[in-house]
Amino acid sequence: MTTETATLAGGCFWCLEAVYDELNGVLSVESGYMGGRTPDPTYAEVCDGNTGHAEVVQITFDPGVVSFRELLEVFFTIHDPTTLNRQGSDAGTQYRSAIFHHTPEQRATAGEVIAALTAAGVWGRPIVTEVVPASKFYVAEDYHQEYFARTGSANPYARWSSPRRWRSSASTSWPGSSAERSPAGREAGPRATPVITASPWRTNSTTYTG
Repeated sequence: MTTETATLAGGCFWCLEAVYDELNGVLSVESGYMGGRTPDPTYAEVCDGNTGHAEVVQITFDPGVVSFRELLEVFFTIHDPTTLNRQGSDAGTQYRSAIFHHTPEQRATAGEVIAALTAAGVWGRPIVTEVVPASKFYVAEDYHQEYFARTGSANPYARWSSPRRWRSSASTSWPGSSAERSPAGREAGPRATPVITASPWRTNSTTYTG
């Protein structure tokens, strides 16, 4: 089986990891750090904001089941790509929105997805997501791995809730595709919430919100 790697930053890595763990075709998700200057940074050092790293998830996936583009479609739905160095109450460069591309094809796909979102006016504000080459990935400390899976509802920082953003229907599509967007996608969060075609989730009864 051929596998590929995607590395994404969109705020706290606990939140992104919990979502991508539930996506069909995703083989593994590791929380860690990328894009900084300090070798082997600790969580405390990254949180100080002086290492230059972003909190990221490194995703190993089967492109025969889920494409890099589809990973980005999820990415741009589960975080706010218009807030510079911030996600909600989490502020600092470590929480920046970034796509660390591993190939020229990934870089091109990232540009296409951002252009489609911008043209569709999905967020209503400029997207500030960085698209930069992948650099050395540092795996985060063990206690960060599978954080939500281990803490669940005991952790008030992130939670599972009833379906709100995620949909799976042949009648809905991402901006720029040949099918028309469903009006049902216009709620909560971005101006027109992106919706996912096919059925990407391992489980469909719950939806993650960070």
